[in-house]
Formats: sequence, structure tokens, C-alpha cells
Amino acid sequence: MTAQFTVEAGASPCLFLQGDWTLPNYDNLTRTAAPVETQVAALDASQLTALDTAGATFLVRLLGADKLGELTPTAIGLSEERKALLLAVARAMAAQEGEPADPVWRLGDGLAKLGKNVHDTWQLTLEFLSFLGLTLVTLVRVLFTPHRWRFTALIAQMHQTGLNAVPIVVLLNFLVGAVVAFLGATVLSDFGASVYTVDLVGYAFMREMGALLAAILLAGRTASAFTAQIGSMKINEELDALKVLGLDAIELLVLPRMIALLIILPLLTFLAIIAGMVGGAVVAVATLDISVVRFIGIVQEIPLRHLLLGMSKAPFFAVMIALIGCLEGFKVGGSAQSVGEHTTSSVVQSIFVVILLDAVFALFFMEMGW
Repeated sequence: MTAQFTVEAGASPCLFLQGDWTLPNYDNLTRTAAPVETQVAALDASQLTALDTAGATFLVRLLGADKLGELTPTAIGLSEERKALLLAVARAMAAQEGEPADPVWRLGDGLAKLGKNVHDTWQLTLEFLSFLGLTLVTLVRVLFTPHRWRFTALIAQMHQTGLNAVPIVVLLNFLVGAVVAFLGATVLSDFGASVYTVDLVGYAFMREMGALLAAILLAGRTASAFTAQIGSMKINEELDALKVLGLDAIELLVLPRMIALLIILPLLTFLAIIAGMVGGAVVAVATLDISVVRFIGIVQEIPLRHLLLGMSKAPFFAVMIALIGCLEGFKVGGSAQSVGEHTTSSVVQSIFVVILLDAVFALFFMEMGW
């Protein structure tokens, strides 16, 4: 049946709907419809035979979203399902119309956004410090109760975060060591000082590159895994089950991961330093005619304190990566999208904090003359 409508004038003008207000009749409605100039006060749908979203959309455009929202609850001959459909379409179209088409940037908006970002950063910092304090208090309490130590979980986390990460850490640092050696050889050869490429690679990886690259790799690989694991447990209500059983989630989930990284990251840092210098040695032997014995002899002349300074950063990086990954996992909401968002956030925060801490350490060591 062809869709049509009529308006009956009077003290309370009424809009009568007839026929099928569906998609096949939508073009006919738009061609034949005349604008409703009378202020409609009632809606009669007793002769309406069918209605879908296309017909509802046309009716919203005919009357307006607000007016249709007023008339629908008291409409004659309209089922509850059709009332719900009309109201849903009216709300959706009203929301679309309310969105600004071309937002104009103003200085005040930029300052407001900057203030919000500063406030959010401060709140994140406070949350992290609170979580750090809670973790340290739990660690101290567990240290004096050996029966609560989780050796199985600790070994499992060491295997997942450490042993499985060895190949990628070694390969990446080997390649970066080769790149640094190539760069040093290219620049220093202009001054006839190609032999100092060995010192460049040694100092770079002992003090900075070894610890930094290993920490960044774990920030991307391990922090994201921590967030996804704990976030999935929260979605599946496993954290609530632990609470009901009287178990401490910090003790069961956070401490094994943090302690595992505290043990593993210094070892991975040492492997990264060795791999980086091996990569530099391959380039030195292949392109600079420096023998392996000569390379090792130059490296041995580098003071041991540079290696110790580089290794000393690893525990701090480990704590930050582990706690940020776990904290973001506890902040996951009840959806898979939330898991993805917080996993991304944990990786970004971990890498940022690692680089920031490395810069602070570099400034501190320089000021101390180390």
C-alpha cells in the first residue's frame, strides 16, 4: 500500500499516517510530500500498515526530532515497538544535528586542553606512586613470611619475560652495534681515527645502548603482556574471585612479575651489551682491518665503571615496566576494547618512562663525574 499522510486542521491539528512507511516507498514520499505548515498537535497511526527506519527517518524530517518525540508517546494506533523505533531514530538524528560541523579553534580551547592533559598526567603520576607504595608494602610483608613466596609463578614469569626474550634482544643489539660501528667508521675515517670506532661501540653499549634497548624491548613485549593478562582476568571476573577467596592480587600477580623483571632485565642488559659489541666487532674486522684480538684489547682498556653504570639502570627500568604494565591491567574495564586501549597505554607509558629515566641517569652521572 502506498505511503501517504494528511493533516486535519482544527483546534488540535492531527497528522494521519497511512500505508507502508518503508524503504520501497521512501522515494514516493519524498517526491509527493508537501511541507507541513500547520503546527501538528496529535499523531494518528491507526491506518499505518508498516514502518521501518526509512519511514521513521522521513517522519523525523517532516516534523522535527523534538516534535516527534513529544507526539509519539500519545500517538493513536501506534504499537510500543513502533513507538520505540520512532523515539530511537529521533534521538539519533537529534544527536547528529547537535554535533558541530566545523569546530573553530580558539586559544582558550587550546589552553583548556593543555590544562586537562597536565591534570591527567598528574593523576596518572599519583596513581602510579600509590600503586608503587602498595606493592612495596606488600613485598616487605611477604619477605618475612617465606611460606607465602610464589616460586612457581616467579620461575614461570622469568621464563616468559626473560628466556623467551633472549633471541630478539641479542639480534636487535647485534644489528644496532653493527650500525653504530658503520657510522663511527664512516665519520672517524675522515680524521684518520677509525680505530676509535671500537671505543665508540664499547662506551655506547656499556653506558647507554645496552640497558636502554633491552628495557625498550621489554616495555613493548612484556608490559603489554602483563596488561593483557591481568585485564583479561578482570574481564573474566577472576580478580573478583581472588578477592572473594581472601587472596591478595598484588601478592599473587604483581610481585612475581616485578621480581622476575628485577632478576631478568640486568641479565638481558649484559647480553645486550655483549651482543652490541659483537656486532661492532664483526664490522671492525670486516671493514676496518682490526683483528679480533686488537678489538678485545681496546675493549679491555675501557674502565669497568662504565659497565657497572649501565647495569645499574636495569633494576629501575624493571620496576617501572612491571608496575606500569600491571597497573594498566587493573584499570581495564569490562570490554575487549578497554583491554586494547590499556595495553597500548602501558607500552607508551613504559617506553616514555624508560627514556625519561635514562636521561635523568645520564645527567646525574655526568654531574657526578662518573
